[in-house]
Amino acid sequence: MKRTLNINKTSGLVLLCIAYSLTATVVTMPAAAQQQAAPEFTAEQLEAFETNIRPLLAKHCYECHSSHSEPVNGGLLLDSRAGLIKGGDSGTAIIPGKPDESLLISSVKYQTYEMPPDGKLSEKEVELLSQWIANGAPWPASDNPTANNAGQVVDWKQAQQSHWAYKPVVRPPLPEISSANWPQSGIDYFVLAQLDANKLTHANQADRRTLVRRLYMDLLGVQPTQRQVDSFVASDSPDAYAKLVDHLLSSPQYGEKWGRHWLDVARYNEGFGGFTDNGPNPHAWRYRDWVVRKLNADLPYNEFIKQQIAGDIDGDIESAIGTGFLALGPTFRTDGGDPDSAAAAKSETLDDRVDTLTRGLLGLTVACARCHDHKFDPIPTLDYYSLAGIFNNSASVVSPISAQPIVDAFNQAQNEFNRLNNEFKKLNDAINKAGDKATAEQKAKRDQIQQQRDEAQARIPSRFDEAHTLRDTGSGNMKVALRGDIRKQGDEAPRRFLRIVEGETPSLYDSGSGRQQLADSVASSKNPLTTRVIVNRLWMHHFGRPLVMSPSNFGILGNKPSHPLLLDWLAAELVENQWSLKRLHREILLSSTYRQSSDFNEMNYTIDGDNKYLWRHSPRRMDVELWRDTIMQATGELNTQMGGPPQQDILRSKRRTVYASTSRNGDQFASDRFLKLFDFAAPRASIAKRTTTTVPQQFLFLLNSSFMVERARIFHNRLSTRSQDPLAKIEYAYSLLYNRMPTQEELNLGADFVTITTNQSPDDKLDRWIQYCQTLLSSNELMFIR
Repeated sequence: MKRTLNINKTSGLVLLCIAYSLTATVVTMPAAAQQQAAPEFTAEQLEAFETNIRPLLAKHCYECHSSHSEPVNGGLLLDSRAGLIKGGDSGTAIIPGKPDESLLISSVKYQTYEMPPDGKLSEKEVELLSQWIANGAPWPASDNPTANNAGQVVDWKQAQQSHWAYKPVVRPPLPEISSANWPQSGIDYFVLAQLDANKLTHANQADRRTLVRRLYMDLLGVQPTQRQVDSFVASDSPDAYAKLVDHLLSSPQYGEKWGRHWLDVARYNEGFGGFTDNGPNPHAWRYRDWVVRKLNADLPYNEFIKQQIAGDIDGDIESAIGTGFLALGPTFRTDGGDPDSAAAAKSETLDDRVDTLTRGLLGLTVACARCHDHKFDPIPTLDYYSLAGIFNNSASVVSPISAQPIVDAFNQAQNEFNRLNNEFKKLNDAINKAGDKATAEQKAKRDQIQQQRDEAQARIPSRFDEAHTLRDTGSGNMKVALRGDIRKQGDEAPRRFLRIVEGETPSLYDSGSGRQQLADSVASSKNPLTTRVIVNRLWMHHFGRPLVMSPSNFGILGNKPSHPLLLDWLAAELVENQWSLKRLHREILLSSTYRQSSDFNEMNYTIDGDNKYLWRHSPRRMDVELWRDTIMQATGELNTQMGGPPQQDILRSKRRTVYASTSRNGDQFASDRFLKLFDFAAPRASIAKRTTTTVPQQFLFLLNSSFMVERARIFHNRLSTRSQDPLAKIEYAYSLLYNRMPTQEELNLGADFVTITTNQSPDDKLDRWIQYCQTLLSSNELMFIR
């Protein structure tokens, strides 16, 4: 007898259970362990502390409340976590996890005390402090500077040899391994050597269906069609896999997929940062499309970053668009024009440029040296202002990017219209002022000018294209801002590169702002950071886990590489292959390491539960762009048109998610709310690695949002155009979503769920099909790359 599920059309609870079971994995910790666990903070949390919190405390609090203060006001020390928790005469200053109950927050809000006494903190600064306390008040466990104390003379040669990331990149030889049969790439030698050393065994190669799906999603951000899967699976060509890799790397969709990763690093947005940074970036999408074009063209990575730092210098219009990397950052404006506000606005703007350049391209937290010498890395405040001085001589502007004749034609037509319009206004004002005394000749002249003006307006061509770019405005050096206050000036900081990279006496930047020379320094093959950073990030997006777990912090507080020799081998490969990112992708994708299955091995898991040593291909959840595009592709709605203006509400659009509008504050566009729900990187700062969360709001979206219900309805319509037979429709659904046929159990469950009973109407049948389709669209299998 055929089994049926007793689910009626109002059974949201059952659908919830199905969807939840498919998507949720809950890991719990015993209560005792939770209570005993000492606070441990991630590299990202400590990086945020050094970037946002310590400079704020140093600037506003340390003068009266640090171990160097004489006396220490109120017995309160704010230069250590212990001091903050212990508090002073008025009690504890912070309660980690509870900002609303922390005296520090009520004081900076001027609710209990009025601190700092010389003026309230900005709303943004109060928000940063509150969020820091809410996150548990992250603070380095050892707060003793490891290098570069104020006034300390740094031995730069020794500093360069004291930490792995500062050492030159040297191509290592391939290590000896236990089996010469497994490697397909130099990569595999380094991976297998680590597996051998840790008594681990590699997984078998994934089946061909899994491989083709993995490749499409990793390289293009879309799933393959069933025909594409079947073609690859059926091929007996020994180089079918390599040919597929080459084919996908040549697809224009590659640039869209990998361009989005870069846009996270570039903190790409359309403006609207709130308060003193609330202006729009209406031409931001020009930079987005530029990134896609350059990645598709495989512009050498060193040239790719040079153009983003100084592409405007040589006058090339196309290259200038690349400076949107820096130009699209916040440009803070004064709050009323007072000196304090003007100084703060300038400091915050420059800090964004320095931080984006150094964390985004070099993997260093140089912004931590804004108010004091870096607490951990050999980066003096002087070096921070050497870089800030470069951007102090550069301005964000809106520049024409159309051919000059087009710009000239528009300007000439616009100027002619403006001239006639001004003449018309003068005549009209004179006639109105004269009243009854206005002559017929005056009125006739006005009417004539009005006609000429209207004709001139009709002749104005469409406005030329524009982009946000940088432009040099000067060539002077900055002075060190004491405690981060640019109104309190210290020594002059010559414009030059970081001494930890170039040694004690780097070449001075004396050409314009210095951006061109800066670009050359960042993109130099002798720079040990730039290549290591980018190969680590490419690896991360293919495997879900980087070789260096702190992809934007290669400094002392960052993580050491799991495979240091492999990291340097990849960095050397990049340079030796003319900085080609596509060739690096190819090397990774052809490796046996990448082609492993995600099969579980209990013995390996016992030794290496995090898969640090790559004994299998770890399953990973899709990012929001890939997941939404996959759904739109399955329903047959996805519009693959490339480029163009952004979509303010991506849920109402058929375009790929890379074309969604995003604001700096994440609250301006309808797209913002959807993207944030699924861990989109907030574009307030450079982000190399997104967090992955599992929260109830995500499940509620899957179950209740009009987007998911409508997609389920359209998906069912697509199934119905193929067949009216329930089993055939279910098989087609699995083919579209998972590129496979359902198992017999899945087929039976689906058929039972959608089968009409004697008490059901046609509407009940349709509702069941839509619920079933919505469940499939919400499934774990659709959300994960394996």
